Amino acid sequence: MQIALPPEVEAMVQRQVDRGNYTSALEVILAGVKLLEQQEDIYQGRLQELQEEARIGWYASLRGEVVDGLTAMTKIRANKCSQS
Repeated sequence: MQIALPPEVEAMVQRQVDRGNYTSALEVILAGVKLLEQQEDIYQGRLQELQEEARIGWYASLRGEVVDGLTAMTKIRANKCSQS
């Protein structure tokens, strides 16, 4: 695969090589792709956690285990103050 990078990206890649952080432009690009992959893994993991929390909350609401917004915010603020 061949790609054309915008001039500002080419310059950034070259700066990384010139500084000795990487031995080649390919190494810089591979490091960037690896970071992107790690970021995607983190995002997917967090998305799954949030989906599970939403599912738990949904089933709790079906069982009538709900708290009105004012009460919830009061508890959150109290917990936050006690942690400070």
